[in-house]
Amino acid sequence: MPSPSYIDPLNGKHYSLDVPRWCSDEGTPLLVTPLPGISRDEIDRGTRSLWRYRASLPLEISKPITMGEGCTPVVEKAWGELRPHFKLEWFNPTASFKDRGTTVMLSFLRQLGVDAVLEDSSGNGGASVSAYGAAGGMRVKILAPATTSPMKVAQMHAFGAEVQLVEGPREESEAEAIRQSKQTFYSSHNWQPFFLQGTKSFAYEIWEDFNFAAPDNIIMPVGAGSSLLGCYIGFKELLAAGQITRLPRLFAAQPLNCSPVDASFAVGVDTPVDREVKKTIAEGTAIKHPLRLKQILAALKESGGGTVAIPEDAIIAALKRMARTGLFVEPTSASAAAALDVLKERGAIRPNERTVVIISGTGIKAAGAITELLA
Repeated sequence: MPSPSYIDPLNGKHYSLDVPRWCSDEGTPLLVTPLPGISRDEIDRGTRSLWRYRASLPLEISKPITMGEGCTPVVEKAWGELRPHFKLEWFNPTASFKDRGTTVMLSFLRQLGVDAVLEDSSGNGGASVSAYGAAGGMRVKILAPATTSPMKVAQMHAFGAEVQLVEGPREESEAEAIRQSKQTFYSSHNWQPFFLQGTKSFAYEIWEDFNFAAPDNIIMPVGAGSSLLGCYIGFKELLAAGQITRLPRLFAAQPLNCSPVDASFAVGVDTPVDREVKKTIAEGTAIKHPLRLKQILAALKESGGGTVAIPEDAIIAALKRMARTGLFVEPTSASAAAALDVLKERGAIRPNERTVVIISGTGIKAAGAITELLA
């Protein structure tokens, strides 16, 4: 098999992994070439973190920046006629799934000699890069919208990151980071392909959670799509390695108020479709123009999955319902729980199937807003 490399999925052009880069020469997002996957015998069972699957990575990372991320619990709950398994990602060090991607991305970049990084984020991504940068002795600068919650900014500052607040919509923070990337490496969780090499641990971990078998369905909140694409990449590797016989069906839950993936999927195209965007309580998925839209839609289609757009009142209802089961989740994650009822009504998932719901983060990070919603 050829040595792993970066690849531009639009034109097939390859780039070496030896040189730090976050995009193609044409300024488009890259992926890592397909990998062969691993068997259960290649799991490092002495490691209690997602680094137990390090053999699945494109190359050896000798000194990872790790704080025990991954190995998050799966909790089965009653949900009407369904018995979904909720995967609780707030057990990661900075209380969100973003740590899966960050640990691999920053470990890889540090190994290449990168010691300072830029990131644009309004929340969990910025907190994760700030924390792992601190743990790895790397200098971090976060570009965040001026409207970012003071609590989230305080978390980034606490890890020693420099935070620059940017006026304008969320996209302007990304644009400013790209402008500044000439001075500091742009280690974006949306652009840098090794972030997906971290989130693919979802697949390996869920496979191991269920005694080395794939579930029938996986539902997750989707904004930029790093959790969904990570699951897709990981399960594709397991399929290639002969460890599973089929992909699980992948379902993307989005708030109706910002649902570009659902808009495109619903009409059967892999290009953007106009749909009105409004403010949503599920701020973690409020991405108007997903960078990897074409790849997200291809993953949904190949897996036999689909999309759900959840109205605000249904997100709030699911948030309350989750809390009554003992799970205090962020509104973004509540959209994935709300999708359970919609998908069951459509006949897309069934009570006798094994369904996993990714709970991307904790409600504690949005406690102020949730208090008002639950009042």
